[in-house]
Amino acid sequence: MERNVEKMLNRVSVVFISIGTVLMVIMILQTPKTCISPEAPSKPHTHFPRSTCDSTPRQHLPLPKKNARLWSSKAWKSRLSSFSNYFLRFRDLGLLQNHTKALCLSAGAGHAPMALSNIGLSDVTAVELVDSIPLVKRADPHNLPFFDGVFDFAFTAHLAEALFPWRFVEEMERTVRRGGFCVVAVDECGGDDVRDIARLFHNSKVVDVANVTLEGSKRTSILFKVQDSPT
Repeated sequence: MERNVEKMLNRVSVVFISIGTVLMVIMILQTPKTCISPEAPSKPHTHFPRSTCDSTPRQHLPLPKKNARLWSSKAWKSRLSSFSNYFLRFRDLGLLQNHTKALCLSAGAGHAPMALSNIGLSDVTAVELVDSIPLVKRADPHNLPFFDGVFDFAFTAHLAEALFPWRFVEEMERTVRRGGFCVVAVDECGGDDVRDIARLFHNSKVVDVANVTLEGSKRTSILFKVQDSPT
């Protein structure tokens, strides 16, 4: 009796295994049924995709229109105004003039270079690991593609994010002429923190430290004047 039951169970197992195998093969070979029919009525609020099988390429805005939309946004204008007000302080000190050659390192989407242009500078260069044409070019701030001393003024608000801060600062100083200025905006700090940052600048001296508001955050702005390179 037990032997007959065992044989029956084996046969049942074989049948289920065969059915499972057939179903798996069908599922693999069958075209998915997840596509929304192109003839199906579209909902008013549905813009994309028109169907899950729609292979029509997405329409991309031309770069000028994309930039125009970005630059006209409230968020962009707010950040731009913040940078413009920040740089006006250096213009009032006589450090920024229309002919000043300025460099922005780790410039992000380009608020800082646009602000410098808006206050009158005609020669502004900005670099970032990812470009944002036409404001920001792609370059590694740790290895700048510029000759020594070609800029009068260099600025960054992202020294804290640098992978190698000492190398970042070294390149910043190298590309600014003797008598030119380097400016860093960091999270609000003072005392020992400012001195730690100053130690990174081997060829410059601190000439001004000020607490400012930039992009809605409290920051400390440190101004350095580039000196002669050590012999």
